Amino acid sequence: MSKDPKLVVQAAPFLQQGLTTPQAMLDVFYALIPITIASIWFFGFSVLLVLMASIAGAVLTEWLFSSSEGSLWDGSAVLTGLLLGLTLPPALPLWMAFIGGVVGIGLGKMVWGGLGNNLFNPALLGRAFLLANFPNAMTTWTSAPTGLFNLYPSNFAIPFMQTQVDALTSATPLGLMKFQQQDTPLLDLMIGNTTGSFGETCGLLIILAGLYLILRRSIDWRIPTAILSTVVIFTSLLFMFDSTHYPSPLFAVFSGGLLLGTFFMATDPVSSPLTPKGTWLFGIGIGIIVVLIRVFGGFPEGMMYAILLMNATVPLIERYTQPQAFGRGGAHE
Repeated sequence: MSKDPKLVVQAAPFLQQGLTTPQAMLDVFYALIPITIASIWFFGFSVLLVLMASIAGAVLTEWLFSSSEGSLWDGSAVLTGLLLGLTLPPALPLWMAFIGGVVGIGLGKMVWGGLGNNLFNPALLGRAFLLANFPNAMTTWTSAPTGLFNLYPSNFAIPFMQTQVDALTSATPLGLMKFQQQDTPLLDLMIGNTTGSFGETCGLLIILAGLYLILRRSIDWRIPTAILSTVVIFTSLLFMFDSTHYPSPLFAVFSGGLLLGTFFMATDPVSSPLTPKGTWLFGIGIGIIVVLIRVFGGFPEGMMYAILLMNATVPLIERYTQPQAFGRGGAHE
């Protein structure tokens, strides 16, 4: 008996998502290309060295502890190292960036069971480890080198030896605002002509990259919308209360790592909620915490802690924001 070509018999599910994990990772890589190029333009080729060190630590750890060879090719380890590197200061010793990549993958991903099981964002967990163990190196912000090909001598410091940053140090815009009530021109924040980590360069590029990811449906638009709206509303109220002491909403949005964290860290599909209501709660929580830390806390920046704290609440958020199953509830029950 011949088979009917019009009859297709298959098991559920019948709807398949066209976006795969490698494709989603590739979209994020494409979005990070202009941000990385802008970082190189402002900070020189030290950017490439730090990024390669953090990526090497992440990839090596993935290779050593992964149970499947295919996990190396999904791009998650390389992306973790790249995102971690973009949160680091320019003059950081390369061995510290390497350790950050190792910790990000080892403690942020592999101990949880690999990709899809981690509770916290691996890149931010690696940065939190570096900040806790090497606070001086992680909070020493240096001005850009005099030339594109000039490197920071402290990048080549001997591992686990005391290092001296041989560069002109300066405060970040958030530090100037918090401790000296000194504002930074908005145009400098938008184009990246400021001191800070690699990923704090050119806020306009980061917004365009985030819009690209939203249009590609690689990230959930609700999370960045909730974060940015909360930050703007919260800082607007404070700014109207005392404009001489609290920053303006635009300064809050374009300063520090808020934009990079909003579009590339908080939207991590593994460590963020999947329910629609949960994404709004998650984003609002991040926005509130980051403003509280920046304005009333002891640190000028709070995006990393805000995301990690809200990562810990994701299981609880998803538990209480599950949509009602079709066919349940109503008057007949």
